[in-house]
Amino acid sequence: MEFVAKVVDFVLHLDKHLSGLIQTYGFWTYLILFVVIFCETGLVVTPFLPGDSLIFAAGAFAASGSLQIGWLFLTLAAAAVLGDTVNYWIGKILGPKVFSKEKSRIFRKEYLDRTHRFYEKYGAETIILARFVPIVRTFAPFVAGIGRMSYGKFLSYNVVGGLAWVALFSFGGYFFGNIPFVKKNFSLVIIAIILISLVPILWEFLRQRRQKRKSEERAS
Repeated sequence: MEFVAKVVDFVLHLDKHLSGLIQTYGFWTYLILFVVIFCETGLVVTPFLPGDSLIFAAGAFAASGSLQIGWLFLTLAAAAVLGDTVNYWIGKILGPKVFSKEKSRIFRKEYLDRTHRFYEKYGAETIILARFVPIVRTFAPFVAGIGRMSYGKFLSYNVVGGLAWVALFSFGGYFFGNIPFVKKNFSLVIIAIILISLVPILWEFLRQRRQKRKSEERAS
């Protein structure tokens, strides 16, 4: 529980924590941000790491001059593309073995099933669309690897999705992160970003429940 509390505190107060990182590590902050985004997109065990909100916060600090927006965009875009690439190959090589246990605490099969449904609905474009959906973002390239999607096709969607995702949130933070209202209510803005990014998952969950209820009514 202590670990969860620390993660929540870090996410809700990204402005304070990121400010401390920049003051302490200076240029090396780019490497730290690279590692976080790489792990969030590239390792199946770390879907809980901040993605959208961290990129937005970093963009806001770039607007204040603490970071350079060009370097920030290139660094995080590289992390996003490389992360998905690693995740794809993990899925292709180890995927079927990792999710063989139904009740695994970390590799929860429901996450895999949820991403499969997302794939079935949107097809290969999932690689792009999933960038904007937490959890699904981490598992989409993994599922692409399991499904033996051709690497050339995966890479093209991966690059487009990675660039679009990082551009939206980094430049969003750069242009809007220093608006007085946003700066004063930064934690609320982060919560809003998280909640908005969860809307597709909630919508899909409600849709599945509605379809299940209709199927049960027909059966009865």
